Amino acid sequence: MTTESLTYVRPKLGLGSAAIDEQEEQAAVATLRSRNLFRYYGDNPDQPPHRVSELEKTAAAWIGTDYVLAVSSGTAALETALAAISVGPGDEVIVPAWSWLSCVTTIVRMGARPVLAEINDSLNLDPNEIERLTTPRTRAVLVVHYQGVAADMAPIIKSAHRRGLFVIEDCAESPATHYHGRPVGTWGDVAIYSFQHNKPMSAGEGGMLVTRDIRTYERAVRMHDLGQYRPYHAAITPGQEPAFSGANYRMSELTAAIALVQLGKVEGIKAHCRKIQQQVFDLIGELPGLTWRTIADPEGDFGFEIYFYLDDAELVEPFRAALDAREVNCLPRTGTYPQYHRENILTARAHHPAASPFRDMKPWPAPGYRAEDFPVTEDLTRRFIALPIGWKYTLDDATHIAESLIAVHAELIC
Repeated sequence: MTTESLTYVRPKLGLGSAAIDEQEEQAAVATLRSRNLFRYYGDNPDQPPHRVSELEKTAAAWIGTDYVLAVSSGTAALETALAAISVGPGDEVIVPAWSWLSCVTTIVRMGARPVLAEINDSLNLDPNEIERLTTPRTRAVLVVHYQGVAADMAPIIKSAHRRGLFVIEDCAESPATHYHGRPVGTWGDVAIYSFQHNKPMSAGEGGMLVTRDIRTYERAVRMHDLGQYRPYHAAITPGQEPAFSGANYRMSELTAAIALVQLGKVEGIKAHCRKIQQQVFDLIGELPGLTWRTIADPEGDFGFEIYFYLDDAELVEPFRAALDAREVNCLPRTGTYPQYHRENILTARAHHPAASPFRDMKPWPAPGYRAEDFPVTEDLTRRFIALPIGWKYTLDDATHIAESLIAVHAELIC
């Protein structure tokens, strides 16, 4: 350990949450004073609710899409998206084995079966898995743009649409991320975003669904509002779909007020993270025994988490411990790990035994839900180290990260 590492103070982590200031405070206070906290009506007829609708319009222009629906969380957005494209009992949805908990639980709650797919060294869905895993029951592919890096959408879209499958984009961790010049969320049939605390834009909780399809939009509105289709939405596009029993995933005016401010900050947060990331890359260069995460579009990633792989998995923990001793944050920002290791998959349960799509798959874990079925995912996720970057990081922090990584590499590998 160097003298510098004894005096260096590691920066605090955080993206959208770390950028909260008096702007969010003023927006929240103004909303409270309006006495209108529900999006469709309130107590003040002279100042009707407008923040959720303003968020939707602003987001639609920012993303470049036709329809945006604000909801209560990213998970609610995923469930709403699945319902909007009529995913249900007997259907299958291909989803990366390396993904957040909601990506599987929402599929199960629809009564469908999540079909786990391998990732590649981008830590995103391997496009070749669509051909391997598609069956007559497959209805959709759920693509996760993991931690600010776009999945390779061109081959994914081609493979999925050629087989008549919907493509859902999970952009929860990747707002403002681009792929070949277009924002993620505009490539598939429907996409979701999140305002959860750890996300690049944060309102504590909240989410959005985006689509260009009128029918998907109307069904999403009905799903998120107990099957209703209120005059506000009918004015956007007249209702054509029959009512059905939906959930209550409406966003509040208070959440929208904060989300609106954060939406205006996310491009600045991205620019800051990319600047820090580039400094790290420029100083480190290439090192033997270390490989950077593959990024399909290096010009479009958000830049808030750098991943690299070590050739030797046995060195990962010593390497990470040595970085940590030098006050370098070096753990992933999310609780992501392979779905087949999660408790809800290991038990194969839904809220009721008859609702589980795994109930007839015996013995359990069945093929497709065991670690040995995913050699690539197992290998990659055992060999990576993550270097998070936050809003509070400076160029001096980037220099410290780079110098520390070079020093630890010299100690353990060269």
